[in-house]
Amino acid sequence: MQCPLLYRFRVIDKLPEKPSEAATRGTLVHAVLERLFDAPAVERTAPRAKAMVPHQWDRLRAARPELTELFADDAAGERLARWLGEAESLVERWFELEDPTRLEPAEREMFVETELDSGLRLRGVIDRVDVAPTGEVRIVDYKTGKAPRPQYAESAHFQMAFYALVVSRLKGVVPRRLQLVYLGSGDVLTYDPVPADLERVERKLLALWDAIRRAVETGDFPPRPTKLCGWCDHQALCPEFGGTPPVYPLTAG
Repeated sequence: MQCPLLYRFRVIDKLPEKPSEAATRGTLVHAVLERLFDAPAVERTAPRAKAMVPHQWDRLRAARPELTELFADDAAGERLARWLGEAESLVERWFELEDPTRLEPAEREMFVETELDSGLRLRGVIDRVDVAPTGEVRIVDYKTGKAPRPQYAESAHFQMAFYALVVSRLKGVVPRRLQLVYLGSGDVLTYDPVPADLERVERKLLALWDAIRRAVETGDFPPRPTKLCGWCDHQALCPEFGGTPPVYPLTAG
């Protein structure tokens, strides 16, 4: 949805991408918020969560050694310390938005997968699933950035509706609430879906998959320039920046 050519670079060409400080900080914060629920409710405090940040960073580096490149030129460790401090601030802000002592998630970092009637297989990872005693389901997603302006919120809403569709197929119930927690700005956005919303998402997914299949058959993956292009690792290969994509690796016919 963001850019067909970027989809090709990532999924078909499988071009490597450098880790970014922002994305890695998001992964780190997610890990802390997930692991915090391992502790008894009374111990889920902001100081404890902040203290978990360095340890989770060590675990993340051990699992993904390439992340050491992020601070390879930071001999004094000043930039790393500032970056870890930013992660701690995001974690601390979460306590202003939700009270983890009153939450007992049914699932954390839940991998979900289902197949639509069309045969299209959907999969993803949900940050948190809460289930009320009455059986109502709430899907929660943490965002370490700021809440988008309303005109730019479509992709976030689509992501949440996507999760709602998958969960409804797996559990046989439409989630009561979808909740986006924006730690960067301190906003919590909620959306209560109805079956018609999920039907629209399914139609959009099928149309998107048809477009992908046509692009795979023809080799035509046009670039779609946006403000996000400034963060793309593949500008040197993008026609929008004077580059030439590599030879299409699949047989176009």
